[in-house]
Amino acid sequence: MHHVMIIDDEPTICQSLTFALEDQYHVYSFKDPREALALLERAEIAIVLLDLKIGEYNGMEVLEEIKRLSPSTVVIMMTAYGSIPSSVEAMRKGAFSYATKPLHIDELEVLMQKAEEVYTLQSKVKWLSEELEKATGVNGLIGESLAMRNIFALIDKVKDIDSNVLIEGESGTGKEVVARTIHNQSKRRHKKFQAINCAAIPTHLLESELFGYEKGAFTGAMQRKYGLFVMAEGGTIFLDEIGEMDLALQGKILRVLQERKVMPVGGVEEVSINVRIIAATNRNLGKEVKENRFREDLYYRLNVIPFQLPSLRERKEDIPLLLEFFIEKIGDRMGKPVEGISNEALQLLQQYDFPGNIRELQNVIERAIALTNESYIQKADLPSDIQKSTRAFFGNTLIPVFVGEPLEEIEKRVILHNLSAFNGHQRRTAQIIGIGERTLRDKLKKYREEK
Repeated sequence: MHHVMIIDDEPTICQSLTFALEDQYHVYSFKDPREALALLERAEIAIVLLDLKIGEYNGMEVLEEIKRLSPSTVVIMMTAYGSIPSSVEAMRKGAFSYATKPLHIDELEVLMQKAEEVYTLQSKVKWLSEELEKATGVNGLIGESLAMRNIFALIDKVKDIDSNVLIEGESGTGKEVVARTIHNQSKRRHKKFQAINCAAIPTHLLESELFGYEKGAFTGAMQRKYGLFVMAEGGTIFLDEIGEMDLALQGKILRVLQERKVMPVGGVEEVSINVRIIAATNRNLGKEVKENRFREDLYYRLNVIPFQLPSLRERKEDIPLLLEFFIEKIGDRMGKPVEGISNEALQLLQQYDFPGNIRELQNVIERAIALTNESYIQKADLPSDIQKSTRAFFGNTLIPVFVGEPLEEIEKRVILHNLSAFNGHQRRTAQIIGIGERTLRDKLKKYREEK
């Protein structure tokens, strides 16, 4: 069901239109445009029925603000017969059509159907634009390692399944990026993705953020507020760091998962929801359950489709690809283009364990680009703890060298082992072992001829 908003200062019109439309749409009515615009900033509204004159407010100005906040929202102006010229002017400013008062429900229903068609078409255009963006290589997840290929394969399998997802991994491994990728590749991609960090908001505020509240529910609740579950209708809600959530609130989340309904704070009637739930944590929730810090029943409800994200030290072969992405992205943002990174600096980054994972790598590159005066990032541009890294080899795999073995055979073994470790990627292999790409190609050609 699409979300429809009515903005009119006459309560009887709001009530009658709500009654007429509530079987086909989720209807919100407002007498104050400020409250309506506040919801529009957070929720996806398909159609707005807007009065041309709303008390002291000018409907034209409200129209302009609606189109600024949500260009895809279809606006139908409501006007008295004598104000038709003004309605035509509103259409020039972005309104879809107008309806004259008193409203005839049959005519309004036809107009609403046409507005739905326009909104659906605009949603498809938006989706196609997003698909084109993905096809041209703008993607949130980067990696060619076996660990990442497994993540990509799992995303592809579960993207259109509505089962709950639990993403576990260390801080900085990209849990929200994975959640957004699942959403953006799913059948829900044209709806909202609502994310909230459960560790960043106090418990008493977190409940109202998730479930919303009614006017007067507590001191300071001056107007009704819609929670993230309602605003994510038809889309996805991402509960980050759910392991930090209070046990009492966990019980309420469990009920939402079971009943697919939410009760606003201070409310008397539950609201049905249709959202996909993706949760994430940097804790071991299985251990948290055993130590009675996380509800076992909620854990099993969330952990239907588990993702275990690898740390960066477990996928170091992806570092050159990540570096290439960050150098281009950050350089463009800073207006300071950098061509790449020196072999010496690259080897130091390959040797470092990155306890902060991808987030730390991104911060390191941002710092290096800000400080460097060269076209390539140098060792001196890296933080001192990375510069002091002295490991003489990459990864945990040793290549055997035997006394009396010809140097040419040792070189061949080093090249082929590194090439295998980097999944056949010749440029990265050449960078790591410190030879030119052309030299590497010539040697590989020679090895093939020898066979």
